[in-house]
Amino acid sequence: MATEIEKAAERVAKLRAQADKLSGPLADAQAQLQDAQEIEAARRAERAAAYNRGVVESWRERAETAAHSGDDAHVRFVELLAEEPWFVAYVEYRAARYRRGHIVTEAQRAQTALGEAVTAPEQRWYDARILDEIVGAVEKQAAARAAEFAHELDETREAYVSGTD
Repeated sequence: MATEIEKAAERVAKLRAQADKLSGPLADAQAQLQDAQEIEAARRAERAAAYNRGVVESWRERAETAAHSGDDAHVRFVELLAEEPWFVAYVEYRAARYRRGHIVTEAQRAQTALGEAVTAPEQRWYDARILDEIVGAVEKQAAARAAEFAHELDETREAYVSGTD
């Protein structure tokens, strides 16, 4: 049994010697890795600062361009929408409702000014729901496209900062 203990002790001693022999190069490799990581972090920080300076210097021009990039599409949209019979009918219907609204509001104002009991009814805008639904659908699609654009900007920034531009 003592020989087994001696063998195990010798094996432990050999492994410790191997570990001591490798610990120096391992420490050197870890130090090199740490240095490389710090250099890469500094490089990325410099590229991020350069990217951010570029954005700060050009955002007004880019925003102005983006603000007008949909002008032609807006004109086309209005022209196409105005050609749709259902939309023309809806606009006529809404105009009639607005006229009625002005008449009722004026009647309420006049009754109040004369000190009479207000008998003119309150406004009801039940028909506004269809317009709200259309606007909601359009806004949902516009938000999705805006999110795609924001994602593209994030990818561009990351590619620039990482140096893969």
